[in-house]
Amino acid sequence: MQSTRFGLIRHSITRWNEQKRIQGLQDTRLTKTGRRMATAWGHELQDLPWNRILASDLGRVQETVALLNQQLNLPVHLEPLLREQNWGAWSGLSFPELFINQKDEIDKQVAAGWDFRPPDGESRSEVLARGSKALGKAAEKWPEENILVICHEGIIKTLLYHLLDRKFLPDEAKVLKGYQLHLMTINDQTLSLQSLNHLSLAGKDI
Repeated sequence: MQSTRFGLIRHSITRWNEQKRIQGLQDTRLTKTGRRMATAWGHELQDLPWNRILASDLGRVQETVALLNQQLNLPVHLEPLLREQNWGAWSGLSFPELFINQKDEIDKQVAAGWDFRPPDGESRSEVLARGSKALGKAAEKWPEENILVICHEGIIKTLLYHLLDRKFLPDEAKVLKGYQLHLMTINDQTLSLQSLNHLSLAGKDI
């Protein structure tokens, strides 16, 4: 049985992350703290047996990869399927203004669970489909390897919530901690969760 192992982490902190602003497919640079965190991650991850990095092609991820890979020195492969959820018309808005100005619509979408879809954007189910496809392609191309995946919260959440059989509804208890390494495996095209919140990557040197 062929097994490919994945370690998933989110990109480091950006300017819009600090402003609680929705990025989606739009991009902002890492903050000074974000750059220091990403550099520290390279040191924290170097003792694990990675073969390569698979990453979203959005700028904030590429910036994160460039910094942590100064220590890891791994081959990098960019994968558009790993981009963040498309938030459509809500891209660029802050969460506070969204909840004030479009409360009825955001409440409706939140209650839809996996069918949550911003206006002119994509649903969580669609994000799951392309995230799963990206890992499946990687497993076929690099069987038996350990692949570090740098991507986005939307991708990671949909994959993990699918594996945990969650409904993506607001009354569910929170299970994900921020800036963690999560471990998954694909055995004969079947994705499974190995370790949730496996390693904190907050950055010891921050």
